[in-house]
Amino acid sequence: MTLLLWIAYKGTNYGGFQVQPNAPTVCAALQDAMEAVLGCRPDVKGCSRTDAGVHARRFALSFCYTGRVPPERLVPALNAHLPPDIRALEVQPVAEGFHARYAAHAKTYCYYILNSRVDDPFTADLCHRVAQPLDLAAMQAAAAAFVGTHDFLALCASGSGVAARGDTVRTITRCTVNRSGDRFVITVTADGYLYNMVRILAGTLVEAGLHKRSPDSIPALLQSRDRRRAGPTLPARGLFLESVDYPGL
Repeated sequence: MTLLLWIAYKGTNYGGFQVQPNAPTVCAALQDAMEAVLGCRPDVKGCSRTDAGVHARRFALSFCYTGRVPPERLVPALNAHLPPDIRALEVQPVAEGFHARYAAHAKTYCYYILNSRVDDPFTADLCHRVAQPLDLAAMQAAAAAFVGTHDFLALCASGSGVAARGDTVRTITRCTVNRSGDRFVITVTADGYLYNMVRILAGTLVEAGLHKRSPDSIPALLQSRDRRRAGPTLPARGLFLESVDYPGL
């Protein structure tokens, strides 16, 4: 049968989800646990290739399951072998041939910002700090301008194979900024993302919050398709994959 496994992880100590030859990865740690539990190393299909240092609250992956352990016992069994910064959350059967990446209808990311002159030692690896005061209303106005179907090449890091093929149109259905005390949260839901798109979008919104750009400049930025006109790529540590939506699940 094909199973969909949901996991959460803190990405600080990993080179991203995808297996790499020269860095510890979330996928390798998960497959190590699977091998210990199942006696084999299943080929897993992740919903996203999160970068080094990026975190996930609900990351989905699919794999073909041929083991003898009842699926309902997989979560505690895997957690007994996983490192403490990776947790299995839930498992469910899905249709044969289901692919966690290609079946996703939408994904939601959050970017966390601490607006303070001093780091918080308890969350320093889970958010990006901006010392200067941020204008919430300006950030919200700029965020609203990103909603819709647009060519997001201006928010794509160089070296992207997708961009090289010209496939840079995506639909953002939600882009909001909320504040609680000195913490800002940028939330983006889209049907797909370009390389570093959310981190560049967040950097652009921070510029709006610092009054370095007007919210009215966003449409022209998108139309320019010029990465140099967008904001900086903010650090990976502030980015979380919050959820993945699958039709019918």
